[in-house]
Amino acid sequence: MNLTDIREVKALLARHGFHFSKSMGQNFLIADWVPQNIAAAAGLDETCAVLEIGPGIGSLTQHLACQAGKVAAVELDTSLLPILDETLADCSNVEIIPGDILKLDLNALIDDKLFDFTPKACANLPYNITTPVLTRLLECGRFRSITVMIQREVARRICAAPGDPDCGAFSLFCQYYARCELLFEVPPDCFLPAPKVTSAVVQLIPHSAPPVEGDRDAIFSVINAAFAQRRKTLLNALSSAYGSRLSKDELRQIILDCGLSETVRGERLGLAQFSALAQRLK
Repeated sequence: MNLTDIREVKALLARHGFHFSKSMGQNFLIADWVPQNIAAAAGLDETCAVLEIGPGIGSLTQHLACQAGKVAAVELDTSLLPILDETLADCSNVEIIPGDILKLDLNALIDDKLFDFTPKACANLPYNITTPVLTRLLECGRFRSITVMIQREVARRICAAPGDPDCGAFSLFCQYYARCELLFEVPPDCFLPAPKVTSAVVQLIPHSAPPVEGDRDAIFSVINAAFAQRRKTLLNALSSAYGSRLSKDELRQIILDCGLSETVRGERLGLAQFSALAQRLK
């Protein structure tokens, strides 16, 4: 069965009485080059095991199964389970795990389902859970790579450099954990139903060690303070967050000691500069 042929997909869904759920952000791929390219970009071989999130009807899953040693696919929508039983019947190395990826214990899942393999993550992610899912995958620290299709604007934010208008706190969060690259874009007509926005495939390769020194929580406290009021200068933003224990003059001096202008905005800073600020603010 060709799971990217729109006629076959519609017949499959009708046969199982399936109805799309807007709340789950379901958009199934109907352009074969997309799952092919995603699976190829993931760099899989028989030594790898893939955690897939939201397999849908299995169009990407089939390509992953052809290249990886094992695929563990987590699906929240129980109405898709009988469809996946049919579409993945010939994929003996695929295991479907009913459940919510935001509630499962990722370390336990890896130890139980992906043991003896190099774990990687790959998915066509629903737009509405992109940030919490990527946060969990990165903080887990177990995946060799994370290759996901998400909304293009979010992909651009993840990969944005300091000073770029798209750069924000989540950009720096992702870049603290991984090297981030936008691989290619996917237009709306590649999906059923077609979303209103363009998608993009982004790949995150986790660092072997943090790219900057210092306490992670302290660094992100400063980052979050700077971006909470990103139109303000860094001095004013930090005054709002740290003013109860440091005067504005003290904060100004800390900023100057880090080699920064007192009029700089937080959006101009990179991880190294936030790390330096965090060490002095402690």
